[in-house]
Amino acid sequence: MVLYTSPFPNSFLSVLHSFSWGLIFPCYWLADRLVGSFVPTTYEKRQRADDPCYFHALCIIITTPIYLALLVASLPFALIGFLLWSPLQSARRPYIYSRLKDKSHANGAALLTEWKAAGSGKSFCFGSANVCLLPDSLARFNNVFNTQARAKEIGRRIRNGASRPQIKIYIDSPTNTSISAASFSSLVSPQAGDNRTVNAGIKRTTSMEYKGDNCGSSNGEESREDKGGSGEPHEGEENTCIVRINGEENGHMSDTETDTANGQARASAPAEPSLEGDAEIAKTPNHKQKEGDSGSLDSCSASRESLVKVRVGDGTVDQSTVNNKLLYKASIMKKTSVRKKKHTDETFDHEISAFFPANLDFLCLQEVFDKRAAEKLKEQLHHYFEYIVYDVGVYSCHGCCSFKFVNSGLLFASRYPVMDAAYHCYPNGRGMDSLASKGALFLKVQVGSTPQDQRIVGYISCTHLQAIAGDTTVRCEQLDMLQDWLSEFRKSTSSSSTANPEELVAFDVLCGDLNFDNCSSEDKLEQQHSLFTHYKDPCRAGPGEDKPWAIGTLLDPEGLYDEEVCTPDNLQKVLESEEGRKGYLVYPTSKNHSSSQKGRKASLKGNGRRIDYMLYTEEGLYLEWKVEVEEFSFITQLAGLTDHLPVAMRLTVSTGEDDP
Repeated sequence: MVLYTSPFPNSFLSVLHSFSWGLIFPCYWLADRLVGSFVPTTYEKRQRADDPCYFHALCIIITTPIYLALLVASLPFALIGFLLWSPLQSARRPYIYSRLKDKSHANGAALLTEWKAAGSGKSFCFGSANVCLLPDSLARFNNVFNTQARAKEIGRRIRNGASRPQIKIYIDSPTNTSISAASFSSLVSPQAGDNRTVNAGIKRTTSMEYKGDNCGSSNGEESREDKGGSGEPHEGEENTCIVRINGEENGHMSDTETDTANGQARASAPAEPSLEGDAEIAKTPNHKQKEGDSGSLDSCSASRESLVKVRVGDGTVDQSTVNNKLLYKASIMKKTSVRKKKHTDETFDHEISAFFPANLDFLCLQEVFDKRAAEKLKEQLHHYFEYIVYDVGVYSCHGCCSFKFVNSGLLFASRYPVMDAAYHCYPNGRGMDSLASKGALFLKVQVGSTPQDQRIVGYISCTHLQAIAGDTTVRCEQLDMLQDWLSEFRKSTSSSSTANPEELVAFDVLCGDLNFDNCSSEDKLEQQHSLFTHYKDPCRAGPGEDKPWAIGTLLDPEGLYDEEVCTPDNLQKVLESEEGRKGYLVYPTSKNHSSSQKGRKASLKGNGRRIDYMLYTEEGLYLEWKVEVEEFSFITQLAGLTDHLPVAMRLTVSTGEDDP
């Protein structure tokens, strides 16, 4: 299948489309600004309450007549542009496929060789988030604003979280889990152009004692040029920094154990640092970096919980193996001893993390409706993801039953090459949802090859269902269509047969904003849908019941700018407590409780409305392989930028070739 790298089949139609949109845009921008000036966010209301001169009210009185006059003047041009723009949509392609042009930063081809070297299998990390990148006037109804600046900051935070270094700390003593943090500088201290061996010591620190070595941008830029040096890990090696600590029951390390914990490591090039902050970003409250805010890795401080993942090991680890694997990149995630004891029956790690997982392989986003914001977001994501599919959907009356003013809002980013892609629009949207071409995006990616040169592929699907609360029947119909389209896409893109498998399927993942939760009584039909018999939900115990550690992903919009939750670290700490969740998450609807979230102390079902899903299936995969969930995360790194919590899941595909 040919991937579409431009929205139109020829340059003439592209130029004509640009011209028509140029006529429409002034009217669109003026209308957006005019409506937005009358829909303030809670942050703006607080600012205006402290303004004794009513300066903002004066500005509205002055600017409103100007906006109205310009809007009326631009209407004739917008009408002409619309008459040109609308018929052109019949020739428009359903998505745009973008590949990183800078080959020096492209590594998709190199990733394909890792499967051969891995031998026993490989793990893949998937992320999903609703980022609410609507036109600014519409985004304000969700209590977020400054869409263009938010798009840049969202992309920057995602790539910073995914490309950060990772440390995994294993503690041999099951009674000692009191290590509070590990210092990056004591583990690895890479310098530009210098691959010296450094001492890998461990020290106990508080959250504010942590100092990262890669906080500046200059060192990162220089060291990125040294990627080809001897410090670069070989293809196929897992980029994991592993440190073994032998602890005593009193929580202190003896001198002998401290010496054992110290190792020698060669540091590879550090993760690419963030770009310098844009001036426009500073205008919104969403992007203010406070002390201890780990949402952006520009901050030199990070919380203890979000920097260290503690695993309690029962066996011993050979020190030479530790030294050989002490590389620079991997995920820094936490797993507290309290949580491990509380859910000992779970077979995989789960957490609330202030960062996106390190080495994130695939990202699915919803509500990227604004085209200019999509371009800014794409530009930021391309610093980490080589392949991106965006501007997904249809416009006008083409392909759907009703007129579509905006696209589907879906965006997909991948570190691995995309082989095939397809999009389908839900024809049964109602209300405001019918104005957007909501649908499903299906992708086939190549993730490796076998020694016999058989392709190893994976399937990923991203969707966004009907949003209106009472439209249960509509969502069920959309789930039916989704299953049919999934099956159709698998059949149409498969180039294998049972007798002669040219491709081996490693995974099949479905994610997105499904707009129903697993606890509300009003969502019973969706909870019992046949989709959940084919796809597994790691957070789900059964229809109508989530696992105890699963939390809601829908934030209460009214509290987005509260100091308690306006930074990733603060939001993480709040969501780790039951009382905090009651104050800042939207809970399943109940006849016995009011809609107000703040200060509610009554016992509520579940831990909030979890409407953002990450599902996987074992059906249709290569029979000799086994797929298991390694970890599941609820992410707070986009605090203050969207009203949803992103989710992430890491799957391990085991081939069993090296098993005893």
